Amino acid sequence: MEYLRRMFHKKQMDLEYTFSQMVYLCIAPRKVCQLTIYRHQTKGRWSRDDPAFVVIQVLFLAVSGIAYGVCFSHTFLQVLRVFLIGIVVHFLLLGSLVAAVCNIIANRHLRVRTFQGLDQRVPFLYSFDVHCNAFFPTFLLLYVVQYFLFPLLLSDRVVSCIFGNALCSVALMYYCYITCLGYSTLPFIRNAQVFLYPAIVGLVIAVVFTVTRTNSSVKFFHILGV
Repeated sequence: MEYLRRMFHKKQMDLEYTFSQMVYLCIAPRKVCQLTIYRHQTKGRWSRDDPAFVVIQVLFLAVSGIAYGVCFSHTFLQVLRVFLIGIVVHFLLLGSLVAAVCNIIANRHLRVRTFQGLDQRVPFLYSFDVHCNAFFPTFLLLYVVQYFLFPLLLSDRVVSCIFGNALCSVALMYYCYITCLGYSTLPFIRNAQVFLYPAIVGLVIAVVFTVTRTNSSVKFFHILGV
């Protein structure tokens, strides 16, 4: 409840620190892992107690949703649909589902006792933090970069199909990579590289899509309703 309450009090959120984390996620994601360890050492918790990251991500999604809606939709309901798909479906619902699945995998199959003999568990809020970290660079690639490359990606040329599939594949690989980093940061989690396996599947799908001239970016735009 305290976490939710702080969402409505700007002064209780460290926005500057949050923006710095977002930058690190794009250029030096391991730095965020170091900040996670430091937070545990100073506050005794792995998950964030500051909701600023979620708030800023939702605002970014809102802006991108409005941009897509205004440019590619014709009615208010279409704009609202794009707006809600990004925030509610992609970020919150699918994000919570992915976080829950990763949390179950980590706690049931990857967790080990630490050298102090403690039997620790991964809290769900930390799993959602990991999703938030992984989602931000993915958001930049799929929502922002694709927005500005919209004319190129919708072309019927082979290069458009290759570029679109490559872009979606890189976004998935980056998501899996940061997810792997997030769980490998925890001293009681082993073999976190299993979270990289979906990236391999995504790469295979991208190759198949390219061979069959199926553009992943076009499908993404259709999901958004544009």
